[in-house]
Amino acid sequence: MSKKVIYMLLAIGAFIMLFPFLWMLSASLMTTSEITAQHPRVLLPQALQWENFRRMMAFAPFARFFINSVIVTVISTIGDVITAILAAYAFANLKFWGKNVIFAILLGTMMVPSEVLLIPNFVTMANLELIDTLHAIYIPWLASVLSIFLLRQFFMSIPKQLSHAAKVDGCSGFKYLWHVVIPNAKPAIITVAILSALNSWNAFAWPMLVTLTSETRTLPIGLAMFRNESGAHLELVMAASVMTVIPMILLFVLLQKYIVNGVARSGIKG
Repeated sequence: MSKKVIYMLLAIGAFIMLFPFLWMLSASLMTTSEITAQHPRVLLPQALQWENFRRMMAFAPFARFFINSVIVTVISTIGDVITAILAAYAFANLKFWGKNVIFAILLGTMMVPSEVLLIPNFVTMANLELIDTLHAIYIPWLASVLSIFLLRQFFMSIPKQLSHAAKVDGCSGFKYLWHVVIPNAKPAIITVAILSALNSWNAFAWPMLVTLTSETRTLPIGLAMFRNESGAHLELVMAASVMTVIPMILLFVLLQKYIVNGVARSGIKG
C-alpha cells in the first residue's frame, strides 16, 4: 500500500473523529433555526453568532462552574503527581519488606470498578462534614494507582548506573530523585499530569454526588443542568459544550510533544 493511500485513509479517519467537535463549534455560532434546519442541513452559520456565548454566560453561573473546575483540576493533578512520584520512586528504587506484595495489591485495586467506591467515599466525606465543598471533590483523587504504575515503569527504565554514580558522589535518595530521576522522567510526569487533569476535568458521577449547590458544582455538572433547563436553546447548549472542552484541547495541543516523547521513551530500557 502506497504512502499516499495510507495518508488519505488517516486523513479520512481524523476527519471522522473531529467532525463531532467541528459541528459543535459551528453550531455554537448558529441560530436555533439553522441548527434545526433539515432541508438542506446547515453546516456553517451564515453569520457568526458570538452573542450566544454572552447569553449562555448570563443564563447560568458558568464562570463559577469554570473556576470550580480549574481549582479541583489543579489541586487534584498536583496531588496525584506528587504522590505518584514518591510512591513510584519507592517501588522502583528502594528495597523494603513486602514491596512486591504491596505493589501487587495496589494493582489489584485497579480491578475494582470506580462505582463501587462511590458510597464508601461519600460516607467518609459525610463523616468529615465535607459534603457540598470543593474539598470533597478532589480529596479522594489525590492519589492514583494508574499514575503510580506508569511512573514506576518509567523510573525502572532509568539506568541503574546513574543511581550508583550518585551514591558514590554522596547524593542522598531525595537529591537523586530531585536532580536525576525527575528531570529524566519529565515527559512521563507530564503525561501522567495530563491524564490526571483530563479525569478531574471530565469527572461527573462523583462531583454530582457530593455537591448540592451551584456554588460548588463543576463544568460537567453545570452543563448537564443547563442542558435540561435550556433544551430549546440548542445554540446555547453547544456554546456551553465548547466552553467545557476547549481548555483540555488547548492543554493537549500545548503539551502533546511531551506525551509523544514520554510514550516513545517508556519503551526504551536503559
